[in-house]
Amino acid sequence: MWAEALELLQDAERLQRQFFQVGALHGAPCWEPPVDLYENGNELRLLVALPGVTPQQLEVVLAPSLIIVRGERSFPTNSRRAAIHRLEIPYGRFERRVALPAGQFELIERRLEHGCLVLELRRLT
Repeated sequence: MWAEALELLQDAERLQRQFFQVGALHGAPCWEPPVDLYENGNELRLLVALPGVTPQQLEVVLAPSLIIVRGERSFPTNSRRAAIHRLEIPYGRFERRVALPAGQFELIERRLEHGCLVLELRRLT
């Protein structure tokens, strides 16, 4: 049992080093979600992996040459007293900045689909 506890602590420390910035300020983003960006003609599709994140927990900012997705993935309240055997999906504040291809874009659709934030952008001419 002691060996299992030590192994869980080692896994937690590894994940913390992987996803969290040591010494990050309170309220500062602590992890970056993975993204896919596709271009098809004058349209871009950005997929941001955010399992368990609700629309109310998200902010999307379209700036010249980049898009910013930020928010927070909360720890489930029904799991606070649970015995954790594996914790690989990060929780807490996140922010992802994605550089856009050359041009000017407008955000035409935003939706959550299968644990991903899907952003559709159109190039302005």
